Amino acid sequence: MNKRICVIGGGRWGQNHIKTLYNMGHLAGIVENNPDRLKELLKLYPVNGFNFVSDALKEKFDGFVVVTPAETHYSIGKQLLELGLNVLIEKPMSLKSEHSEELINIAKRTGSRLMVGHVLLFHPAIKKIKELIDEGQIGKIYYVYSTRLNTGTVRTTENVFWSFAPHDISVLDYLIGKSAIKIEAKASTFLQSGIADFTMAQLTYPNNIQGHIFTSWLHPIKEQKLIVVGSKAMISFNDSTKEKEVILHHKHFRFENGIPVKTEEEDEIISYETKMPLTEELKYFINHLDSKIEIADGQSGHEVVKILESVQNIIGNS
Repeated sequence: MNKRICVIGGGRWGQNHIKTLYNMGHLAGIVENNPDRLKELLKLYPVNGFNFVSDALKEKFDGFVVVTPAETHYSIGKQLLELGLNVLIEKPMSLKSEHSEELINIAKRTGSRLMVGHVLLFHPAIKKIKELIDEGQIGKIYYVYSTRLNTGTVRTTENVFWSFAPHDISVLDYLIGKSAIKIEAKASTFLQSGIADFTMAQLTYPNNIQGHIFTSWLHPIKEQKLIVVGSKAMISFNDSTKEKEVILHHKHFRFENGIPVKTEEEDEIISYETKMPLTEELKYFINHLDSKIEIADGQSGHEVVKILESVQNIIGNS
């Protein structure tokens, strides 16, 4: 039976969800409180349209995708989950860890499926890197370094870490397989009082694995780079290039008579299947409406919110 999905929110990213689900044959409803925007969307995608979530609840949908402003994720998610409905909530899951934890508990109580829109976990390159790590190709992980830099878009209600870093936190947790146990951070504010434009966070994971996240929306070039360094080899992935290559660097150090000696072989470009991350994310959600969600589940979304919250408490109004 074809699963019927309703998208709540017709903004820029919501329209990406709407278009993707429509092309997949699963779009059955759109909720958008702007009547003119809803009218335009329904011209492109002739499905059921609603101005209010309460109206959409009168219809029978197999799942809902919440793509509204972050401050509404908790209230809308709670409303849906309390009714036992299946929900994919865009990142961040909520703006407070106590709220994200509550959403998890509601989903457990009602038997709802709860997933969070950490779309990079469905990027074929990230999945390939995870595969290389799990196969032991790089040995023990030493550290993971992620940069997300660009010129704009500058937010006026959230700092650059809240805006950019949810992607990186989710990827680090996914690749390492655990959540951070210690968090340190620094930030700088240049444009607006109390809203950081530049942040550097250092996360310590179990077994002394280190994670570094560098974010800035005041940077001359766009850079989305991931480096994973291990005891046997290293991996690099630059998502801001056209090629988007995953490179396995056969470099490591061995000790001879107590002296570190570099061992280096030719780099290896790792092939992976090209797929659209959003399509893969939505496909996963739909395929797991009747089974357990393991990737980007509510708990992983909660862990991301906890780190966002912790960094915010550290940097304050820097």
